[in-house]
Amino acid sequence: MEPSWTGDYEWTIPRSGGMRVPGVVFASPPLMVQAREDRAVDQVANVAHLPGIVRASLAMPDIHWGYGFPIGGVAATDVEAGGVVSPGGVGFDICCGVRLLASHLTATDFFRHGERIMAELDARIPRGAGKGGIAPRDLLNGILEHGARSALDAGFGTDRDLERCEERGVSVGGGRDWVSPEARQRGGGQLGSLGAGNHFLEVQIVDRIFEPKTAAAFGLESGTLAVMIHCGSRGLGHQTCQDQLKVMGPAMARHGIAVPDRQLACVPVRSREGRAYLAAMATAANFAWANRHILAHEARQAFSAALRTPADGLGLELVFDVAHNLAKLETHVVDGAPSVLCVHRKGATRAFEPGHPDLPDDIRGVGQPVLVPGSMGTASWVLRGVADNPAFASAAHGAGRLMSRGAAKRRASGRDVRKDLERAGISIRPGSVRLLAEEAPYAYKDVDEVARVCAAAGLADRVARLRPIGVVKG
Repeated sequence: MEPSWTGDYEWTIPRSGGMRVPGVVFASPPLMVQAREDRAVDQVANVAHLPGIVRASLAMPDIHWGYGFPIGGVAATDVEAGGVVSPGGVGFDICCGVRLLASHLTATDFFRHGERIMAELDARIPRGAGKGGIAPRDLLNGILEHGARSALDAGFGTDRDLERCEERGVSVGGGRDWVSPEARQRGGGQLGSLGAGNHFLEVQIVDRIFEPKTAAAFGLESGTLAVMIHCGSRGLGHQTCQDQLKVMGPAMARHGIAVPDRQLACVPVRSREGRAYLAAMATAANFAWANRHILAHEARQAFSAALRTPADGLGLELVFDVAHNLAKLETHVVDGAPSVLCVHRKGATRAFEPGHPDLPDDIRGVGQPVLVPGSMGTASWVLRGVADNPAFASAAHGAGRLMSRGAAKRRASGRDVRKDLERAGISIRPGSVRLLAEEAPYAYKDVDEVARVCAAAGLADRVARLRPIGVVKG
């Protein structure tokens, strides 16, 4: 399927065969070359077959191959016109996302106390496949229903942490009975843990400010330290996706749905199975909101212990917490009329415009923070939502993989990657030195280019660039 350049950083895949809408990829020519090479563009066309899809099957600048949907894929289906929900449009790590804390600490503070800070983070942040978490298992049932609110009630974090969190840290409609005992067993001991793969906690420096007024509203100041946390719903989310996919196949036959790729299994949002999936997804999302909330609390405790200063005196305040693996019921204007849509964002971030009623009062005037992490050794970005977004208020979620994990490991060893990072002045605390090679900076696309294209395509504006100086890796 060959997309054509249509200007303004948009590439269009025309309708053909069973496609109900065209495909649109937001990318520069170099990023499009990379998207073609791993066949992610073919997945954009496949998603365009979904029943009820409106406007276009969309992909962000960080697009790459995924399960069913490309990672970086966005699709909205009309709920009242038989629109479907697809687990492939959410992913296995339900509600994986990013949380950013801003501080008044400076680079000098880190250079004086960096070894103690990194040692405390290393000791306090659980990571790695299947490893235990910070919070006790008996919090699980409350968290599955009430998300980060339950973690706050148990003594983790602050009220402000809820105000600056997407959905205020609670996905309505979740609860323990919507997920399997196997999912609860897998997640029960993992509350407050990073996991493995591309998940991380980074200490970063605010390297460059593009919009001073917006940065000030977000609490970001040039030369100060920030802490970015990237993780999701761990084993509970993965098992929940597996369980739901088993239901979807037989259900599709009953609903008379056919798709070109079995990984796009889906059911009508208004069906019994669709409602059950949304409730299970909300349950896993509540785990993820709480997971990042607890990790942020522990990061503050690590800084407090290292600097011998009370945690509330460090100014480690939440900028925002945003998910990039969710499907949400939202109202958007389609063909001139407001419609209730099921918006799938799989490796894509919600990016609400200034004035949106779902934003916190203190940042509503400037728009939603959009968090775009890079990889170890490369920058991360803070963007903001803008009006007239052409992708259902969505933006990129990260750099996007360029190499498979196998290819990255063949290029260099984890030990070599660690040496390169340390030579660049980045303190690294890996869960596994061997697995560092899978997440090396060269395995990812140019995050600066992704952020630039987001701005050029009208998806989100650039606010600040952050660079890593300390990495705790899963």
